Amino acid sequence: MSNRYALAGASGLVGRALAQALSADPRCTELHLLLRRPLPALEALPHARAIAWDGGAMPALPRVDTALCALGSTLKLAGSTDAFRSVDFDAVLAFAQAAHKAGARRFAMVSALGADADSPMFYNRVKGEIEQAVQAVGFRHLVIGRPSLLIGDRDAIGQPIRPGEALAQALAPAFAWLTPRRLRAIPADTVARALLAAVDTSPPGVRVVESDELQTLGQEP
Repeated sequence: MSNRYALAGASGLVGRALAQALSADPRCTELHLLLRRPLPALEALPHARAIAWDGGAMPALPRVDTALCALGSTLKLAGSTDAFRSVDFDAVLAFAQAAHKAGARRFAMVSALGADADSPMFYNRVKGEIEQAVQAVGFRHLVIGRPSLLIGDRDAIGQPIRPGEALAQALAPAFAWLTPRRLRAIPADTVARALLAAVDTSPPGVRVVESDELQTLGQEP
């Protein structure tokens, strides 16, 4: 297992879970967090080192073995299609390129259920396009996670609870048996555990992990 990590998107649900999981792993000796604003709780984690990023040009990364990308927004939060694309495509690709230049052989990214570069839906199309773009960067091992609706404690990271997410959390226990596993809402920490498991064990090449497999891979031990 590689022991030097770079992580982008630590302020989000999955990113925070990834940072916490890696900091608790004795095999992780360096955890470089790409941050647009100070996050004292995460910066205080064992082995964590902040790399300031103002949203402009991607800074150079130190030597790393594995890079993890949990960058992402929504059209509502971004405010426009251009702003959304600047995060979910431009920033993700810039981070992937910087990680590859820094020596990363393994890269794992959070995409989305339904990602498809040919989709008529803008959100799904951008997600599909960035998957293709990152594949072209040239990582030896690339894991693409496609979670369904993410659920978790957004209060803890200063984000508003989304109505659809709140409804999903409330109804999930009663209606899980009616919902195909691939479509069920998935906890962010489950996604984090699944990505780490996949990036550690996947053979060379590209591995796409759909939401139902994320549920299985990310089960608590």
